[in-house]
Amino acid sequence: MNLTRKKKNAIRKLLVLDYLTAIVAWSIFWFYRQDWLQKIHPDIYHDRNWVFRDYALAFIAIPVFWIAVYYLSGTYYDVYRKSRLLETARTFIASIIGALIVGFLAFANDVDRFSYFFEITALYFVTHFIVVLLSRLLFYREAKRELRTGKVTYPTLIIGDNGKIAKVYNEISNNPRVLGNKIIGFVTVNENIPAAAVPVPALGNVKQVEQIISEHSIEEVIIAVESHQHKVLEEILIKLSYTKVIVRVLPDLYDIIAGSVKTQNFFQPVLITINRELLPDWQQSIKRATDVIASLCTICLLSPLYIFAIIKTRLSSPGPVFYRQERIGLNGKPFYIIKFRSMYVDAEKDGPRLSSDTDRRITPWGKVMRKWRIDEIPQFFNILKGDMSLVGPRPERQYFIDRIIQTHPHYKFLHRVKPGLSSWGMVEYGYAENVEEMIERMKYDLLYIQNCSLLLDWKIKLYTLKVVFQGRGK
Repeated sequence: MNLTRKKKNAIRKLLVLDYLTAIVAWSIFWFYRQDWLQKIHPDIYHDRNWVFRDYALAFIAIPVFWIAVYYLSGTYYDVYRKSRLLETARTFIASIIGALIVGFLAFANDVDRFSYFFEITALYFVTHFIVVLLSRLLFYREAKRELRTGKVTYPTLIIGDNGKIAKVYNEISNNPRVLGNKIIGFVTVNENIPAAAVPVPALGNVKQVEQIISEHSIEEVIIAVESHQHKVLEEILIKLSYTKVIVRVLPDLYDIIAGSVKTQNFFQPVLITINRELLPDWQQSIKRATDVIASLCTICLLSPLYIFAIIKTRLSSPGPVFYRQERIGLNGKPFYIIKFRSMYVDAEKDGPRLSSDTDRRITPWGKVMRKWRIDEIPQFFNILKGDMSLVGPRPERQYFIDRIIQTHPHYKFLHRVKPGLSSWGMVEYGYAENVEEMIERMKYDLLYIQNCSLLLDWKIKLYTLKVVFQGRGK
């Protein structure tokens, strides 16, 4: 079976397992409450809520609720790399939150004494947590067995010079505690490709690394260069910025003595994992859920404005209502952004150009739309599709990106996150009329990437609303 399909099947298996364990936990709790507590305290426990009266409906609603809770907690991300200890803690916290939500929605009006609310909620939490934890431990035990036997692997590439490559290969190959890493080959940091003392092939040099990663479906990259080679390391990271691989770096003795190396597993080779996921799993899940819910609500609430904009755009000038343009998104993947057309047809017949305050290509109605950002509203469909997010660096065209990275290759780091409807650069700097201004705005977006959080996202959303209501678009 294809490894990617096997990993997806593992997620489906965990989803089914969580659904079934939620049913088992609810059944145990339900029968204990109905056949024991209610008979002992008939004056305290009642059947006022539908979850106790309609057993069949609860069998559907309760498990779906728990799957949503665990999705938002990041449980279903990369299940083979999960730590059993960390997953136990994650399950414990998610179970507390979920039990409290169920308690307030289903138990609060079912008891006459408030003290019994906490008792029954605690009972449900303990029941659910124990049942789910046991099933999870069995699942992750089987996952570790598949890694240990080689049924599931992470195709791994080493980048470095001869001595370092051999060192990394030997440490990983000779350590039985390293699970899953299957070294496919190595890539040198030099133009020439000398033979290394390892039984895996040389796949090329670092200039070809993006193509090599794509051809061999590489999931992990280990960079083995000297720590003082900052320029080399930076160039490698820039090249890897358009890929989805996990990046690890081999530190040297000075790094360890200086205290700059932190590791969570003392039984495996010392490797620094470069955090390419800028938000924890649970925050990524919440951000995506927020994007979907906010987009659906906005599309519904602004549907009269949609209809008005469609009619007005059609009448304002000849041409289509919507304008589709290729932009570059997450990991350098192109997608088509959707806007209400605000310019005359063939506005770029002489080549790509950024708009300005005095741009004659913009229609009179287009100026109104741009001022209040009405032309951007169709991008909520891009957000629903998953090409964009509510918050993230604004997506640009490949033409302008190529011009920027000639002098500022760090621009590629912006593609580590989904592009957004609004961004810190748009809020603090605004629209760019030329490449120099795009570079200046990039600094704000890079700052966002280094400090991104759900709290910062909300701050940007609030500032964006302020900009929209003040009519500061263009």
